[in-house]
Amino acid sequence: MVNCPECETEIDLPEDTIQNEILDCPTCGLELEVVDLNPAEVDLAPEEEEDWGE
Repeated sequence: MVNCPECETEIDLPEDTIQNEILDCPTCGLELEVVDLNPAEVDLAPEEEEDWGE
């Protein structure tokens, strides 16, 4: 169980959750990254950068 850093909603992580997995908060829709599993911890997911063909 973790709390969303934005809205503090409790999120129950599935048993098969892996580190660095991206999840959506069911309340506010924020993308979260699982940064640790023991203890479970989430943080804001990194923003994807545009690839301008470089």
